[in-house]
Amino acid sequence: MTDAAALAQPPARTAAIWAALDPLVTAGTPLRVLDVGGGSGMFAVPLAQLGHQVTVVDPSADALATLHRRAATVGAGDRVRGIQGDGDRMLTTLPAGDLFDLVLCHFVLEVVDDPASTLQQIAGVLRPGGQLSTASANRAGAVLARAVGGHPVEARALLAGEDPAPGRGGPARRRFSPEELLALIAGAGLEPGQWRGVSVVSDLLGASSGADPDALRALELSLASTSPYRDVATGLHVLATRP
Repeated sequence: MTDAAALAQPPARTAAIWAALDPLVTAGTPLRVLDVGGGSGMFAVPLAQLGHQVTVVDPSADALATLHRRAATVGAGDRVRGIQGDGDRMLTTLPAGDLFDLVLCHFVLEVVDDPASTLQQIAGVLRPGGQLSTASANRAGAVLARAVGGHPVEARALLAGEDPAPGRGGPARRRFSPEELLALIAGAGLEPGQWRGVSVVSDLLGASSGADPDALRALELSLASTSPYRDVATGLHVLATRP
């Protein structure tokens, strides 16, 4: 295994996710990791750098090509496997019998046909004792972001669980409350842990805020598990275990 330098300074908006994963991925034991919808490797490539074997399932051939280029550039190409396919049809794309120690499902449940089915499939490819890291859009955070952005009508639509901008075309993305996300995870036969807020303030500030990155990262980590701040984060994050 290489050292954990690749995770030492993650972007502030994903710092809470990396902090939750850190005890698992820096323990010194190589893991078999599945990244559902992992795209170009935001998580997969750093995990491969740490010595883990990572399989990425993603519908975009372009994203998977970028994934392989990025992995090869950092010398981790032999530890990354890309499979083109949809997250809600994993069982038809993964080799039969594949089991994983850790599955990442980050901001995927919003767009799949059936979130419950996707989580059940994930439970089916986790080894007993394996863990799921799932992150999803938070309805309360979306309401606040639309309101702060000057779109009160859209904010009220989101509050009611409606499509905030039906005239724009395309399917509406789902947003979840913590209770809804935890119930989905438990319904798949997994045992969810504590939920955290992802990007409590980073997305509200934006890249042009001028905030010190280290200070912002430290603030995100402090707020991620603290209500009422986590309640209005952009995303929700949960680690769950297969019994």
